Amino acid sequence: MKKRSLASGSWVSFSLPAIFFVTVFMLYPVVYSLVLSLYSHQGLTSTFVGLGNFKRLLSDSIFWNSLLNNVLFLAIQVPIMLLLGLLFAYLLQTDGLKWRGFFRMALFLPCITSLVAYSIVFRTMFQFDGLINSALQAIHVITQPIPWLTDKNWARALIIIALCWRWTGYNAMYYIAGLQNITRDTIEAARMDGANKFQEFFHIVVPQLKQVIVFTSITSTIGTLQLFDEIANLTNGGPSNSTLTVALYTYQQSFLHANNFGYSAAISWVIVLMIAVLSLVQLRLTREES
Repeated sequence: MKKRSLASGSWVSFSLPAIFFVTVFMLYPVVYSLVLSLYSHQGLTSTFVGLGNFKRLLSDSIFWNSLLNNVLFLAIQVPIMLLLGLLFAYLLQTDGLKWRGFFRMALFLPCITSLVAYSIVFRTMFQFDGLINSALQAIHVITQPIPWLTDKNWARALIIIALCWRWTGYNAMYYIAGLQNITRDTIEAARMDGANKFQEFFHIVVPQLKQVIVFTSITSTIGTLQLFDEIANLTNGGPSNSTLTVALYTYQQSFLHANNFGYSAAISWVIVLMIAVLSLVQLRLTREES
């Protein structure tokens, strides 16, 4: 009995610091943000409004515009990024490929590059008289410089290009790991049956990477719904809120324009609910697959 009580006591003592930090830095902020979403703030004055902040969202055109931008980036950028990641991973697993380690490092390098540094480089390169426009004019692809930072559609295209450049290699690493678990027997059998590279990729490789593809698509979707850093550093939501995302709008409501932390908390909880639904979809898909 004494040994058991000593063991249980040591277990409690060992767990208390972890429980304390999880409660203070994770559980308490979550609960407090939910309580905060029920209040409206004007300066240092807070007023209980219940679900008023959530009702306000229904008529907030800027919020719906930012959510539409998130969905637009999600619908265009995520499929392109995942497909490029699959193709690069497949090419990097080619038998006899020289400099394989170098190419893998070069592909993964963008996602560990400083975000502020690469954003400054991108802004410089995509200026009206920047390197990209000069190069495109030099090879006669365009006759007039493209307004990457001042036109709504081109600014969105710039964000998509930047996201694909930064995160394609990150997803490709998952696909490379998945490809290494595919047995060579199935691929060799397909080649003996006369399958070409196209058939081998889409009928042999992709089906066996289904769980990895589901995982990367869900994580990429969640990351796109939380998109903030690239927008804040490249376009700051402009021009005319054409690249404004929900995360940046939440930041603006909190610290720049209204200082209404209750309303920004309500916006955050809408994103939390959307992410929770997507996570349930991921669990459902993986359960059906298993």
